[in-house]
Amino acid sequence: MSHSRYRTLRERKLAKGFTEPAEVAEARHEIRMSMALAKAVYDRRTELGLTQTELADRAGLTQAKISRIEGSDTVPTLPLLARLAKALDATLNIALDDADTHVTFTAHHHDAA
Repeated sequence: MSHSRYRTLRERKLAKGFTEPAEVAEARHEIRMSMALAKAVYDRRTELGLTQTELADRAGLTQAKISRIEGSDTVPTLPLLARLAKALDATLNIALDDADTHVTFTAHHHDAA
């Protein structure tokens, strides 16, 4: 079943008063948070023109670890997030709310000397 068809069926069920079990809603929220981080890392890495291997070298990680982060397959620790932000020459911004999650990297601007 395609994503758009699944979404349509889910929306129809919700409109008819169907409510997801709490554990399903929580899992969906956790996945959205992980995907927001994955997208932010990918977007900043590609903005810098880096490969996963190059980013891994900068951060002292493996390419496989970067792949898992970008694939939403891992939940990084705060120290790992700090290493990623430094390697991406940016500040990591995370805004968590019940219904929404925003993850962005703000590039550091260096003055030309």
